[in-house]
Amino acid sequence: MAVSLSVAELMHKPAVVVSEGITLAAAAQVLDQANVGAAAVLDGAGRLVGMVSERDLLRSVGHSIDPATTSVSDVMTRDPVTLSISDPVSTAMQLFRDRRFRHLPVLDGSKVAGVLSIRHVVRVAQIEEVRPAGSAPSGLAPRGLEGVAVAETSVGDVRGEEGFFHYRGYNAVDLARQCSFEQVWHLLVNGELPSPSELANFSARTVAARRLPEGVADLLRQIAALPNYTPLAALRSAVSLTASALGTQPTLDLSPEQTRSDCLRLAALVPVLLMRLHRHHRGMSVVDADPDLGYAAAYLHMLTGTRPEPGAARALEQYLILTMDHGFNSSTFTSRVITSTGSDIGSALTGAIGALAGPLHGGAPSRALAMLDAIGTPDRAEEYLRAEIQAGQRLMGFGHRVYKTDDPRSTLLREVATELGGAQVDFARHVESTALRVLEELKPGRRLYTNVEFYAGVVMNSVGIPRDMFTPTFACSRTVGWTAAIAEQAANNRLIRPSALYTGPPPPRPLPDGYARVATDGPAASLLSR
Repeated sequence: MAVSLSVAELMHKPAVVVSEGITLAAAAQVLDQANVGAAAVLDGAGRLVGMVSERDLLRSVGHSIDPATTSVSDVMTRDPVTLSISDPVSTAMQLFRDRRFRHLPVLDGSKVAGVLSIRHVVRVAQIEEVRPAGSAPSGLAPRGLEGVAVAETSVGDVRGEEGFFHYRGYNAVDLARQCSFEQVWHLLVNGELPSPSELANFSARTVAARRLPEGVADLLRQIAALPNYTPLAALRSAVSLTASALGTQPTLDLSPEQTRSDCLRLAALVPVLLMRLHRHHRGMSVVDADPDLGYAAAYLHMLTGTRPEPGAARALEQYLILTMDHGFNSSTFTSRVITSTGSDIGSALTGAIGALAGPLHGGAPSRALAMLDAIGTPDRAEEYLRAEIQAGQRLMGFGHRVYKTDDPRSTLLREVATELGGAQVDFARHVESTALRVLEELKPGRRLYTNVEFYAGVVMNSVGIPRDMFTPTFACSRTVGWTAAIAEQAANNRLIRPSALYTGPPPPRPLPDGYARVATDGPAASLLSR
C-alpha cells in the first residue's frame, strides 16, 4: 500500500446514510440494497450522530428486540470516531487495529463524504505495516499477522491491554466462576445462555452424542498400539477417522442447523475418543461415559475409572470453561481457513488439533511443571530463575503474545489451585512471586505476568490428569470454540485466500542450456541436465 494513498481513494462513496428515527427493519433494507455493512446516521439537520452496522442489527435480533418498532438511535454507536478525506490510509489502519473498528465515517469538513470499511483496506494488494517513523516499508503485513483483523466474529474477543476476554459479550472469567461447562457450551454454539429447560435439552443431546459410531472402537485400539504413540497425535487421527465414520459432508452442502448438529456430535465425542485411546495405550479396560455425569466429571471418570470428588470435577470444569475459546488464536484461525474451502467439519477439527500441537500454542502447561521440577525446592528458586533469565531462556508460564497485563485466566486458576491446596500449589505460588520479582529487577520496564499455562498445569496435575494429557485436555475444551468458529464461518463463508510477497529470483528465468525433458524406462519422466 502506498504511503500517500488517502482514505478518499478507498472509501465507499457517496456515503450510505440513514436517519436516526427510522426502524431497524428499514435500516437493514437500506444496507441490503446498497450492499454495504454499515451506514452513517444523521439527525434532522443532517449532522453525523452515529454509525449503525449489520453487526448492530444482528445483535439486536439476538436480544429479542423487535426490528419493526425499534429505532436506529436505540442501537447505533453514538459520536463515532471519524476520518478526514485527506487522512492517509495508514491512519485508518491504525484505528482499525488499535480500536478494533470495522467501519469509519469519512468527513469532508462537517459533511459525511463516505464510509471506510476495513474490507476496503484489506482489498489493497499489500497491507501497509505499522512501523516506526522513518523506517522503510516492507510491503508486508506484520509478521504473524499481529494486529491485522482478518474476519468478523461474534463468538468472542480478547482485549490484551485490558487483561479481559469474553464469550459473546459475557466476561469469560465470570462465566467460569458461575456457570457449568454445558451452559457455556450452549452459549458459544447457540449464541445465548440457556434457560433451565433449554439446558436440560442441550445436556441430554450432548450425552446422547457421546456414542461412538459403528466400527470406530476397534480402530481406536489399533491407533493406541502404534509405535511412537503420543496422545495428541492419536487424538488427531481418531477425530479424522470418526468424522469419516459419521459421514460428515462438506459444510458448503449443509444447512446451518445440520452444521451445528454435526459440530455438537464431534465435540461431544472428542473426550470419549481421547480417554479410550489413553486407557488402551496403558493396557486398561475402557470406561464408558456416565450419562449421569456432566462433561468435566465424566471426563475424570473415564480417565480414572472412579467417580471424581465434586471439588476436583469443579476445578477441572473451571479450567475447561476458561480455555474454550480465546479470540483468533492459531488453531481457531486454522479451523476457519479449512472451513472456508467448504470442507467438512472433521477436516477442520483435525487441522485445528494439528495447530494446537505446536509448543508455542498448546504445549506449555507440562513445560511449566517441568520448570518447577527443575527448581526442585523453594530455596533454589531465585538462583535457578536468575540463571535462566540471564542466559536469555524463556520462562515457561510467563508472558503472553496478547496480554500486556495479568492474564485473567491465570488469575482465576491461581484461586482454583489455592482452593485445591497442597504442597505443589504452595511451591508454585512461591516460584511465581520469586520470578516476578527477579524479572522486574533484571528486565526493568518490561512487565511479564504469569500466563494461563503456569497454573493450568498445577490444577490439572492436582486433579489427577497425567502430564502427557494436559494439551489433549486443552484440545477437548477448545473443540467447543473451534466448532463455534466453524459454524460461524460456514454460515457466512468466503474462501480465505491471502496473497504473499514474492522474494525469490526475478521471473521469468530461462531454462539452462541443454536442459530438456527426457523419458525414463519407468512410468515417470524427469528433467535431466546434459
